Amino acid sequence: MSSTRVLVLNSGSSSVKYQLLDMRDSSRLATGLVERIGERTSVVRHTPLAAGGQPRERTEPIADHDAALKAVAEELAADGLGLDSPELAAIGHRVVHGGKRFTEPTVIDDAVLAEIERLIPVAPLHNPANLTGIRTAMALRPDLPQVAVFDTAFHTTMPESAARYAIDVKTADEHRIRRYGFHGTSHAYVSRATAELLGKAPEEVNVIVLHLGNGASASAVRGGRCVDTSMGLTPLEGLVMGTRSGDMDPAVIFHLMRVGGMSADEIDTLLNKKSGLVGLCGDNDMREIRRRIDEGDEQAKLAFDIYIHRLKKYIGAYYAVLGHVDAVAFTAGVGENAAPVRAAAVAGLEPLGLAVDEERNAVRGGEPRLISPEGARVAVAVVPTDEEMEIATQTYALVGNNN
Repeated sequence: MSSTRVLVLNSGSSSVKYQLLDMRDSSRLATGLVERIGERTSVVRHTPLAAGGQPRERTEPIADHDAALKAVAEELAADGLGLDSPELAAIGHRVVHGGKRFTEPTVIDDAVLAEIERLIPVAPLHNPANLTGIRTAMALRPDLPQVAVFDTAFHTTMPESAARYAIDVKTADEHRIRRYGFHGTSHAYVSRATAELLGKAPEEVNVIVLHLGNGASASAVRGGRCVDTSMGLTPLEGLVMGTRSGDMDPAVIFHLMRVGGMSADEIDTLLNKKSGLVGLCGDNDMREIRRRIDEGDEQAKLAFDIYIHRLKKYIGAYYAVLGHVDAVAFTAGVGENAAPVRAAAVAGLEPLGLAVDEERNAVRGGEPRLISPEGARVAVAVVPTDEEMEIATQTYALVGNNN
């Protein structure tokens, strides 16, 4: 029997998201989420998709990731899709930080685990949880290929002129300080899907990808290769986000320490969890912000204007980096669903060939689509991201031929 299924696992600090896909036709067989791991009441949500099954939900105490993965295995087994199936070719793991070393999907062994662990200081919130999920999955199926797909990998093609910060080289190298970028699986998928929407090969187009969710990042993609991206050493740099500040004068940190008496941990919390849209107006949900604007809320309008101002700056900057732009693609929760954000982001950029058609922009849908006017010099597109599919595709491309 041919092994064509891939289980995709995304292990967070207190959750495990998963999808089971059949790579023969890229169909989803099941999807689910285990959340509130380690709390008194954990939640397991599972949806079998292969036969149009009904979603299931149960609550129970799930102490750790080992118990969470066993719950996932139980849910899949109940639909005849268990981890012991000979049709399962591999498990693909989302790993946030791969540093400079991991430039492509990688079969996991002890050396890979050690390197992911070595990178914990530059990804303290993510890599430990990713490691826990990997080790648990390896214990459940030690005979099965486990593949790490890194958020940072797509951005390793950036030239040194884009990847390096202008600080002392010895210090930077000693502490692995450089611009790594994140959301790489999304940027890879969307840039490729945008080229397909235009009827061209990825090597033939230059695309600016705007991944706008609660976390947000932009990338400049030339001929299928990333040449710049907005996030840096951590996901804090770049665009204004739901709770993160994005770009800021580094001296603000010293000012808060010296004048505000704040500790490093307090400033870390401020910039990552209490800034961005939520810091500006108290809301990080773009739908709520737009509702408040419609009711005349000036604070919400200011937050929106700051968000758009930063976004527009990055569009212009990446236009300059690329020299020629074939398309700008909006993706992720805000990018796919917030028509006012898309319209405002390109308003005034008509001299650069950028514009949106009001009627096209207002249409909602789950398929890639153009929202620019007919014959526009630069295509403006909405391309729903699919990071799980990207992880499954990369995983199966690496191990599928061995089955």
